[in-house]
Amino acid sequence: MKAIRVAVDAMGGDHAPGVVVDGCVAAARRSEDVQVMLFGPENVLAPFVGQADTPANLSVHHAPQVIEMAESPAAAVKGKPDSSLCRGLGAVAHGHADAFISAGNTGACMAGSLFILGRLAGISRPAILGVYPTIKGRCMLLDAGSNMDCKPEHLLQFAHMGSVYSERVLKVERPTVALMNVGEEPGKGNEQAKAAFELLKGSNLNFVGNIEGRDVMEHAADVVVCDGFVGNVMLKLGESIATVLPRMLAEEMTRHGMSREEQQTAARALSLLARRFDYEEYGGVPLLGVKGSVILGHGGSKARAFENMVLVAVEAARQDVPGSISASLAS
Repeated sequence: MKAIRVAVDAMGGDHAPGVVVDGCVAAARRSEDVQVMLFGPENVLAPFVGQADTPANLSVHHAPQVIEMAESPAAAVKGKPDSSLCRGLGAVAHGHADAFISAGNTGACMAGSLFILGRLAGISRPAILGVYPTIKGRCMLLDAGSNMDCKPEHLLQFAHMGSVYSERVLKVERPTVALMNVGEEPGKGNEQAKAAFELLKGSNLNFVGNIEGRDVMEHAADVVVCDGFVGNVMLKLGESIATVLPRMLAEEMTRHGMSREEQQTAARALSLLARRFDYEEYGGVPLLGVKGSVILGHGGSKARAFENMVLVAVEAARQDVPGSISASLAS
């Protein structure tokens, strides 16, 4: 099996480059089917790579510039063509890499992906896919924050992209698609939702209708479609559960005078539950709708997240998600 080449923005993220290198080394050791390409200033990366006992399937590629988290996305991409972010995306654009990952400036990643890779034919707005845990596994939520003001046709495109990703990468047969709304009945919601409902109903997707926020964790659908404003609020709410629930549980256990053994048992169970909401378990999420496999990570990602991010990128590239999205839209 041909190894998948993953270009990595080694300078992207709150804890770069140390945790990026550690995570990528772990991914390279875990799978011989990946070639990890670290992009960043050689003099900055050298100490970290040298300490890591570098495996043969990991390499460093000099990129002298760095796009910082607070920089203006468009200006940074245009003004820093030799940045780790732009050179990594350029490797994908020129066929030297099969996928790109970064936990850096999300806006710059999106701007760079659009400018360097370009949109897929038939896609007006690329979208970030979010992962939401449910009682039956997980569902795909998009858009998760890249498009705040959407037209109904954008939501239809999101549905096609999410359905393809769910089917090809997560191996869900004929994924169900639902529209996030304020009620389940047809005709509910604002004008955007009403028009999107009609477009989805007339598509060849496995559309199951409207759902409400309370239905998501019941796994009412494999793919949930909404604009980026709603999606980002939902995603951040989900992330908070993993940090808030342990504190709430600790307060209740203390209040009820539970023994140490009882508290440890409850804490272990809650810890396993909280992992379902932990973004590091998923590694990163794809930016769908561009001509290449792009995986975005949380700015606070640690080594484990980068390790998983590389593996997510490998699977997305191997399944040719961009090509499958184009085929879905054409049909």
